[in-house]
Amino acid sequence: MDVFLISIIKTRLYFLLMNMKIKYTTFLLLIMLMVGSVNAQTNNYRFPSYKGLVMAGYQGWFNTADDGANRNWHHFERRGVFAPGSCEIDLWPDMTEYKKQYPTPFKFKDGSTANVFSAYDKSTVDLHFKWMKDYGIDGVFMQRFVAEIRNASGKNHFNTVLENAMQAAKKNNRAISIMYDLSGMSPKDVALVLSDIDELNQKYGLLQYDTTKCPTYLHQNGKPLITVWGVGFNDNRKYGFKEADDIINGLNKRGYSVMLGVPTFWRDFGFDAIKSDSLQLLIKKCAIVAPWFVGRYDGGSYPAFNQHVKDDIAWCKANGVAYAPLAFPGFSWRNMNGPHARTIDRENGNFFWQQVAGAKAAGAEMLYIAMFDEMNEGTSIFKCATESHLPLNPNGVFVQIPDSLGSDYYLWLAGQAANWFHGNNQYNTIKPVRH
Repeated sequence: MDVFLISIIKTRLYFLLMNMKIKYTTFLLLIMLMVGSVNAQTNNYRFPSYKGLVMAGYQGWFNTADDGANRNWHHFERRGVFAPGSCEIDLWPDMTEYKKQYPTPFKFKDGSTANVFSAYDKSTVDLHFKWMKDYGIDGVFMQRFVAEIRNASGKNHFNTVLENAMQAAKKNNRAISIMYDLSGMSPKDVALVLSDIDELNQKYGLLQYDTTKCPTYLHQNGKPLITVWGVGFNDNRKYGFKEADDIINGLNKRGYSVMLGVPTFWRDFGFDAIKSDSLQLLIKKCAIVAPWFVGRYDGGSYPAFNQHVKDDIAWCKANGVAYAPLAFPGFSWRNMNGPHARTIDRENGNFFWQQVAGAKAAGAEMLYIAMFDEMNEGTSIFKCATESHLPLNPNGVFVQIPDSLGSDYYLWLAGQAANWFHGNNQYNTIKPVRH
């Protein structure tokens, strides 16, 4: 071969290799930058996973007649009236620390007026998140009721509550996540749900990894977590599996992780679930499944029920889905449904702790508490008035929390549950003693 030709070939080969080296180096650099960016995004979020956390549901639905939301005594009143003998709450809030208070027709024994709060007020939400921080509860799922946000008044209310909660979560370093409650939804509301989350994403940068707006937003599998609650219940809902599938697919395609709220007996198709394999197919599309246990057992029947939790967890592990069992402090809705309506005794916290310990024994890695502020069904863990500090309610009832426990007892007990799920193994089946 000609020496000159060989020289040309060598020169071209050299530059080709150099060019490849530069491209390869550039490629490696780009990969490193992308990985670093993803890691930075993940690390900037303070709650990258539900695992190891204890979260509560947050209704945020209470209004007063003059709080500015124009929703009257929403969720306080019964059939349009909020007065002794006519209300829908079975617990009364301990109002000691609220900055804004609203007088009611209820009176104490000494004749003084009993006040309540409005969830519409920023100071109310601030106080609730401060309590979460003070007692060590990791955060809350903000309920977003589809039947409410489809009208202007409801959407304004829940947008206001959510905005205040986002700010309070950031201030108090509490996890926060959006939960769509489909109860009351119609099939045509699927588009409304997906449009709503798009609006919230635009405002809070959920998918843009904007840690300045909501640095404590809860993630799962590297994606912001959205809950879709109320799928598979056999109580004749207007929507069905198709609508749920459309919502889940829409959220997944947008880049969210989904937690699905389902009936207690979703796996074995017990009395509260629609008997269809479609439910389990939907669950397999989600990151987490969260069954609704409220009212399904009491202190006497829970030990037998705990095997159900273990079996649920085994199914979830086999199918690659995380599992969030539920614990609730007690149950009462007599002011809504009459004096003989079913109640579940709190047993001075023993019932709640029984469920916490049962979840741990079953192998649960996360916990959902029902609820933070649900006074209508008597499941609240926030500060509620104890027995000697309740207003008079002739022809009605209020749950009697012993004075010896204190109004904050269930916040404290929930905080102890969080400590256990965080890895503090000093706890066991015996309810901790408060010193």
